[in-house]
Amino acid sequence: MEFLTFLNSVFMTISNFLAETAANNQEGLKVGLQAIGAGIAVFTGFGAAIGEGNVAAHALDAIARQPEMAGDIRTTMLIGQAVSETTGIYGFIIAILLVFA
Repeated sequence: MEFLTFLNSVFMTISNFLAETAANNQEGLKVGLQAIGAGIAVFTGFGAAIGEGNVAAHALDAIARQPEMAGDIRTTMLIGQAVSETTGIYGFIIAILLVFA
């Protein structure tokens, strides 16, 4: 519940900022929209973290059930986490491009 209140306050602040900058000039609106896009792009890190956590949790469950397969399970887990992490990295790169380009 607190997180939703936080998100609401963030979006209200952003909308107030956009309203003020749009009244001033179009360049301010462009910068504001770039900032919003960068913020949304950074949120991909949350999805990557949740995915990596799920992969690790299920790998530990699998190792607990079959300890003799620990090496294969660990290898598969690391590959799955690397693939999951790429989405977070892509979001971070897009955010940097939006802010500095």
